[in-house]
Amino acid sequence: ETLARRYRETRRKHPLGADRSIDAAIRRERALLKPLRLAADEVIDSTDLAPPSLRRLLRARFGSDAPGMRLSVVSFAYRRGLPADSDLVFDVRFLDNPHYRSALRPLTGRDPKIAAFIAKDPGFTSFFNVLTNLFDVLLPRFDDEGKSDVTIAIGCTGGRHRSVYVAEKLGRWLSARGLAVTVRHRDLDGDVEPKSNPNRRGSRQSSRRGKAS
Repeated sequence: ETLARRYRETRRKHPLGADRSIDAAIRRERALLKPLRLAADEVIDSTDLAPPSLRRLLRARFGSDAPGMRLSVVSFAYRRGLPADSDLVFDVRFLDNPHYRSALRPLTGRDPKIAAFIAKDPGFTSFFNVLTNLFDVLLPRFDDEGKSDVTIAIGCTGGRHRSVYVAEKLGRWLSARGLAVTVRHRDLDGDVEPKSNPNRRGSRQSSRRGKAS
């Protein structure tokens, strides 16, 4: 009854329910899995368990000692759009922009000169403290909920200076706390997500026809 209610509430189709009702599909599933259940060393009744509680139980009984949550910090350029897999997005375009200093423009946020320039921004230290305090609250709760992957996106205009520096600094802060974290720079490293525009080809053809006429 509980399984049938869950399928109806979520409106998901049972894998064996193509030509049978939900109740019949569940009965068929139980029949198929009966040999496996009899051979199992442990059976978990999830009837009264919410998904987060079930995830915690499975991780406690069968998980390894490795960190349960994987973090990815990605810098990006707003002009190229948000990273598709972002869970949390932070806009750092309010920070002083090295792009307008000719000596700094060719450098990236990985360069010590860029780091020093951004760190001198009067608002940077307070911003970064607020940011890390937020993660001190959020990440333990994400972990309690059983969230396995979290992508943190840091954006600026060109994805070259401010977002790169903040992403690198945040990555080091997270790593120092023993968390599994990777840092990548989408628009600095050339890992640009393509944008699809189904009307693009048609608009070009229309433009050509217009010129021809």
